[in-house]
Amino acid sequence: MHRPRRHRPTPAPLQKRMERVVAELKQHPHKVEIIKENLEYYRQQPYLKRGFLTAIERFDWVFACDQGIDALCDQLLSDNYIGKRLRRYPLLFKGVLDD
Repeated sequence: MHRPRRHRPTPAPLQKRMERVVAELKQHPHKVEIIKENLEYYRQQPYLKRGFLTAIERFDWVFACDQGIDALCDQLLSDNYIGKRLRRYPLLFKGVLDD
């Protein structure tokens, strides 16, 4: 028997942090390189949860499209599967914000 997927909303503190990350990326587009470095760092880790690996793959898809910083930021805040998957792992954005 197939159960439908449960769609969990992004928790409010995480959503607010993501909005700050997006604002920082729009103001300083070069910080996308920090995210790419984080992706590469976590990709090298031998024991990651499958969900984390899936988030890295989804980021690869977003970067492969390379439609600019605005498209990336829109994707990060979107309420679709990829947007939710990317927001689920805030470690991927470590270093983007100065705090």
